[in-house]
Amino acid sequence: MSLTTICANIELILSDVDGVMTDGGIYVLDDGQQIVKFHIHDGMGVRLWREAGKRFGIVTGRKLEAIRRRAADLWLDIVRLGVDDKLPVIDELAAEFNATREQVCYIGDDLLDRETIRAVGLGVAVADAVEDVRRAAKYVTSVPGGHGAVREVVELILKNTGRWDDVLQRYGGAN
Repeated sequence: MSLTTICANIELILSDVDGVMTDGGIYVLDDGQQIVKFHIHDGMGVRLWREAGKRFGIVTGRKLEAIRRRAADLWLDIVRLGVDDKLPVIDELAAEFNATREQVCYIGDDLLDRETIRAVGLGVAVADAVEDVRRAAKYVTSVPGGHGAVREVVELILKNTGRWDDVLQRYGGAN
């Protein structure tokens, strides 16, 4: 099946956070607080996807307040924290939004993501994902996690489905 055909089916993008929406680095302060850094291009990618009438959510093994705050900044209504066994949650979310696995894109970077990446319609690994995850993916981003990988995936889908020109029109017209 061609990438264009796969992209045409996608209705729901779900993503891991650490190593995908962040660069995977964790800053630990003396008091134990942890700080993570998100890339602004990913936030705009989420916005573009939502403006296209689609849904975006995060499914991550971590439980950080910073993740909740970023999800709120992005107006995400799909936020699942503390999830190590991701595929059952992906299936629940797909059913909740009347989607099949083939209509789901999942973006990940490490072994907790591999089974899900294999199972969904468009399984994506970020460029610096572990090798086994990159091999399992239908698409590997050109940029590493935390450097606009989510935005790249959103643009990939919109461009492969002929919707990118609509985005450009909303933001000042074609090139």
